[in-house]
Amino acid sequence: QVQLVESGGGLVQAGGSLRLSCAASGRTFSINAMGWYRQAPGKEREFVANIDWNGGIRYYADSVKGRFTISRDNIKNTVYLQMNSLKPEDTAVYYCGGGPKLGYEYDYWGQGTQVTVSS
Repeated sequence: QVQLVESGGGLVQAGGSLRLSCAASGRTFSINAMGWYRQAPGKEREFVANIDWNGGIRYYADSVKGRFTISRDNIKNTVYLQMNSLKPEDTAVYYCGGGPKLGYEYDYWGQGTQVTVSS
């Protein structure tokens, strides 16, 4: 099993920044891709960004390109999401996920962290 624990959410004004962290523990060798999804009230969960654990390949949703950056620290088994120029529409619960490969469904999910952007 793998445990994923997110942190770093909070309340920020529009235009501000936050950095989310997701720490993985347990059988982390089974994870080769990690990423972030988000879910706003009344909406479906949507893809934000993901990263290949070994090669550093990254993908972003169009809505966050140029504003968000995903990165990972292999030693700490942690993935980060740096969020800049935040907008009220970025308000959501952000979930970290992990899986065997980019493009595959995630096998593991964190509990989520709330991000609220005020206008």
